Amino acid sequence: MKVVSLEPGARRDACLARLCAAVHGTQAGLAPLVAFSGTRHLLFPAEAARLWALLDNKGRPLALALLVMDESGEGMAVTLAATLEESREPLRRLLRDLALNAPLSVTPGETLDEAFLEACGITRWVKNAQGERVGLAFQHPAALSGRLCAPLAFDESAVLRRFKQERTFFEAEKQAFVEGLADA
Repeated sequence: MKVVSLEPGARRDACLARLCAAVHGTQAGLAPLVAFSGTRHLLFPAEAARLWALLDNKGRPLALALLVMDESGEGMAVTLAATLEESREPLRRLLRDLALNAPLSVTPGETLDEAFLEACGITRWVKNAQGERVGLAFQHPAALSGRLCAPLAFDESAVLRRFKQERTFFEAEKQAFVEGLADA
């Protein structure tokens, strides 16, 4: 097994579609498509995000994580992460490898609880501007300063407006998302 950063192209798009579907679920309305489209058209071109995968020996993804640069440009936030297996072990291995090699921050949630994140090597905890606990890998600059910058983001409502205003764009994104799910 190995951890790789997925390069631009159909494979990265397919893995991004799988990640968005895995995180947001099948009953989430347009949320997975908005995350997919916004990341592809706004974050990736600005080099503000990277998609990482833990691959098996045949090159199939077992776990995926989207890292987004923070506003300072010094740290990376795990904004989406999911295992593509029954077990969370592939996700633990991916996040542990990333935590050892990148200045990561991650906000605990339903699937990424604090105990799981600590097993991944997220060892320091600070509060963000909203008062939420955020875990930091040892390389993250906020681990020493305690000052945490928010990750870069895109305006989800603007993506939704574009879907409504540009039917061809919406259909193309929907098709790319569905094809990505089929190819992955």
